[in-house]
Amino acid sequence: MPQIVVLPHPEVCPEGTTFEAKEGVSICDNLLDHGVEIEHACEKSCACTTCHVIVREGFDSLDPSDEAEDDLLDRAWGLTPKSRLSCQAKVGTDALLVEIPRYTINYVSERR
Repeated sequence: MPQIVVLPHPEVCPEGTTFEAKEGVSICDNLLDHGVEIEHACEKSCACTTCHVIVREGFDSLDPSDEAEDDLLDRAWGLTPKSRLSCQAKVGTDALLVEIPRYTINYVSERR
């Protein structure tokens, strides 16, 4: 099983975390399953950018993004060449080092 290492994020995951991920499952679902409450305002339907992550290591092991994801990513805060929507990127066999950007374009946070 591949691992996902999440870098510390001041609100979502202050200490950072590492866990065994499920292959073939989205990064978003893996994060949520392990208590990392990443935003996903569109309920993982590829209609917003609130689940945007930067895959610092293991990016090339992910399937390429499609046109719909690329169009949305253009609106994401802090976009990098290694950005993905975590609801669309499925975990492969390689370990991933994931950074959750500090901000989203969401005006109202789902976090309580």
